[in-house]
Amino acid sequence: MGTYALPDLPYDYSALAPAITPEILELHHAKHHAAYVKGANDTLEQIAEIRDQDQITPTGLVGLEKTFAFNVSGHVLHSIFWQNLSPDGGDRPGGTLGAAIDEHLGGFEAFKKQLTVATTSVQGSGWGVLAWEPLGKRLIVEQVYDHHGNVGHGSTPLLVFDAWEHAYYLQYKNVRPDYVTKLWDLVNWEDVAARYAAVAGA
Repeated sequence: MGTYALPDLPYDYSALAPAITPEILELHHAKHHAAYVKGANDTLEQIAEIRDQDQITPTGLVGLEKTFAFNVSGHVLHSIFWQNLSPDGGDRPGGTLGAAIDEHLGGFEAFKKQLTVATTSVQGSGWGVLAWEPLGKRLIVEQVYDHHGNVGHGSTPLLVFDAWEHAYYLQYKNVRPDYVTKLWDLVNWEDVAARYAAVAGA
């Protein structure tokens, strides 16, 4: 059976300082993300076990499926998040991604404000996301609560901002907007543009 694995970061734990301290980055990656990977693998095994023993019941399966989805989504979103950031990031995108942002989201500054507000205002824990929506063939900005996928419109995340407290609280306390402001200086637009090209055929 295939299992999930914690990806290595494309930089060391000190690379994103001072925006994200080495302590926070290590805890976030080696503890929190690792916990989602373990949770996904453990739950997958539990589902296989009750299936093999012919002990699948609605109550048991629903709980396990919910746990599995939560952990896999956390793993996927964090894996994108690490690649979306770079010590050499920042500025703004050009090319087809920049043109798509202009067309679908009113230009870079309007998009930046919308994603910032989406990230800072997500209730509780969650994410602000720039995504490709395939039915309308357009970019959208959305909020993801906890790690739940917005599967209703089948969107594909391109740029994700983690708004869970473990991502920033040790450094920024309860001032989430300051943390989000710093994330913009780290955005790896080459990675975001590659994700856009892969799903939009651009």
